[in-house]
Amino acid sequence: MITIIWSVKLFEIIFSYDFTNYGVLPRNFHGLIGIFFSPLIHSDVNHLLSNSLPVIILCLLIFNFYIQIAKKILMYLYFISGLWLWCIGREFFHVGASGLIYAMASFLFFSGVLRKNTQLSAVALLVVFIYGGLFWGLFPVHENVSWEGHLTGFIAGVLVAFIYRKDGPKREKYDWEIEDDIENNDN
Repeated sequence: MITIIWSVKLFEIIFSYDFTNYGVLPRNFHGLIGIFFSPLIHSDVNHLLSNSLPVIILCLLIFNFYIQIAKKILMYLYFISGLWLWCIGREFFHVGASGLIYAMASFLFFSGVLRKNTQLSAVALLVVFIYGGLFWGLFPVHENVSWEGHLTGFIAGVLVAFIYRKDGPKREKYDWEIEDDIENNDN
């Protein structure tokens, strides 16, 4: 994904082209295409730089801990957050991967909380430590920032964490828990 978003920006720079019109334009038929392309388009190089490292880190965490279902998770996060943004966003073109970043961060956090797995709980704490400042992006603080994209991404992450709460890495059971399970099954 990083290769694609950097290639898109390099194409824009080299050929003096602007893909912003392919972003999400809420409640407009033309804007539906943005659900597919918006996370790949960035307004400028600084916007792209600020999104690149979080995309790499959060994707690595998802693919590391959810090997079997990581692609499904990312697909749901990508499309749910984009569709909801199309439904509730302000009427201008929304571009950038930050909605997806919010979706991945909230998925990792809430998945760690819901699953009661020590490794995933540690990841949840890591996400809060590194990306805790994202919380303020859920509110309309800056006029030119798509807080709606952040909010829909965040909610999509919560929803997907709930949907996949029983899939992915299992909580390690201790010997005494296994013995209790055996005794309960014998009764």
